[in-house]
Amino acid sequence: MAGEADLETRRKRLLYRSVYRGNKENDILLGQFARAEIATFDAAELDQYERLLEAGDNDIFDWVSGQAEIPPEADTPVLRRLLAFRVRF
Repeated sequence: MAGEADLETRRKRLLYRSVYRGNKENDILLGQFARAEIATFDAAELDQYERLLEAGDNDIFDWVSGQAEIPPEADTPVLRRLLAFRVRF
């Protein structure tokens, strides 16, 4: 049970980081994405999302908007979910 509590703590921390990025466009996109999806993330997906949030706001915005090619190290299933979410958003 402690493992699930740890995951929930990580989810809350990552949700906060998603909503308060400093770039309004990313605040909105990542905040909505995290609210909709983060509860379903397992530990590996949380790791991927955490690495994504370590990228700069401009990089994330450029990848999501198609203005820049996604580097192989950033191209994860979680980023692909974000891209699919952006289409629905």
